[in-house]
Amino acid sequence: MYEEGSIIELTNRQKDVLELVRKNAPITGEQIAEMLGISKPTIRTDLSVLVMLGMLDAKPKVGYFPGHALLPEGQSLLKLQELRVKDIQGMPVIVRDTISVHEAVITLFLENVGSLIVADAESTLLGIVSRKDLLKVTLGNPNVTTMPLSLVMTRQPNLITIGPEDTVAEAARKMIHHQVDSLPVVLIHNEAGDTPRVEVVGRITKTGMTRVLLDLLLEH
Repeated sequence: MYEEGSIIELTNRQKDVLELVRKNAPITGEQIAEMLGISKPTIRTDLSVLVMLGMLDAKPKVGYFPGHALLPEGQSLLKLQELRVKDIQGMPVIVRDTISVHEAVITLFLENVGSLIVADAESTLLGIVSRKDLLKVTLGNPNVTTMPLSLVMTRQPNLITIGPEDTVAEAARKMIHHQVDSLPVVLIHNEAGDTPRVEVVGRITKTGMTRVLLDLLLEH
């Protein structure tokens, strides 16, 4: 069972969800929402985050029940309360905005990643381009060998990022809410008189977070 304060920087609503599941498992999402006096879509992201972090498990047509992180044999998962993005971030795959879409496609598959981070020579974040973005622009387009990547990348203010000191839980929440598989890890430099510079220092992925959870589970 979990103890109050032993979970990782969750919202009050997420704590309420865990308490309801602990006392009433198995319990459906509809029942949780009804007990909290809110709609099920409102807590969908909360439930997804808690499942990703191993705090809840779910079975179709049965409901939610405590996950490995809340059971005695899975107590090592509570180490997540100290885990920050910087602890599990990987090296970013960075390209320049001047390369062609064709070159970006080649890089994407050679590096075996789902998206590319676009930055300048000083690692200042300029944009992000996903596999889906590249697929859309390359299908039936004879100009991909000359089209610059800058024409298809996503730019600010539509970039979703995370800081190295943020929790892994916050990274999971952002990925689920924005439906992305990875996030650039950035540092914000507030330079006098200028727009803050966003420096890319890493990336965090759903795969990376899942690997960490598996490693913690295998400790027992």
